[in-house]
Amino acid sequence: MKISDNGIDLIKHFEGCELEAYQCSADVWTIGYGHTRGVSEGDVFTQEDADTTLRKDLEEFESYVSDLVTIPLTQYQFDAIVSWTFNLGPTNLGEST
Repeated sequence: MKISDNGIDLIKHFEGCELEAYQCSADVWTIGYGHTRGVSEGDVFTQEDADTTLRKDLEEFESYVSDLVTIPLTQYQFDAIVSWTFNLGPTNLGEST
């Protein structure tokens, strides 16, 4: 299963988009819609970079949900759990399944 456009819109709404790298509350360099891997001070994204990176990042989180949730899900449920996992991490998902 893949996250729907509605699920992506939900994540975009709650994450917000920053096109210049910033340090989040955990002092981690972050850019776009919560992207952290390989981000350094001074990095800059275009809106297209942010959208593309979010979709690529979500492939990882879709796989966590597909692997760890063993019951059938509706599209809305899948979208919500991917969003939750994107925000809180796969370790938290694994501990709650």
